[in-house]
Amino acid sequence: MAKFINYIMRKGKKSLAQRIVYDTFEILKKKGQNPLAIFEKVIENVSPQVEVRSRRIGGANYQIPFPVSGPRRFTLASRWIINAAKERKGRSMSEKLAAEFLDVLRGQGAAIKKKQDVYRMAQANKAFAHFAKYG
Repeated sequence: MAKFINYIMRKGKKSLAQRIVYDTFEILKKKGQNPLAIFEKVIENVSPQVEVRSRRIGGANYQIPFPVSGPRRFTLASRWIINAAKERKGRSMSEKLAAEFLDVLRGQGAAIKKKQDVYRMAQANKAFAHFAKYG
């Protein structure tokens, strides 16, 4: 939760970021939802299992699928949710964030699309997985 607030924060304005997140939670509460449960479910739904990383081998660049570690999963999920909320038009950031949370719960929204795009990219480049060096 605190980390998510820090990801929203711009130019050191933490109190503004906190207000955005808490207002988002109030909006969710007014809709008869449990905000913390929704937040955890949303992060879980958007977190990627695999991602592709670019690697240069023998003069060619390959997109190699790698499994995503726990902290990186949270970071990517948070980043995708925040960016998806920013892309929405009109309204305040807290309303856009609440709308994105509810869309993710329904299995739609820009953050879910981003996760699916990354997964599709990893599946398409599965043939290059043997180039990955784990550890």
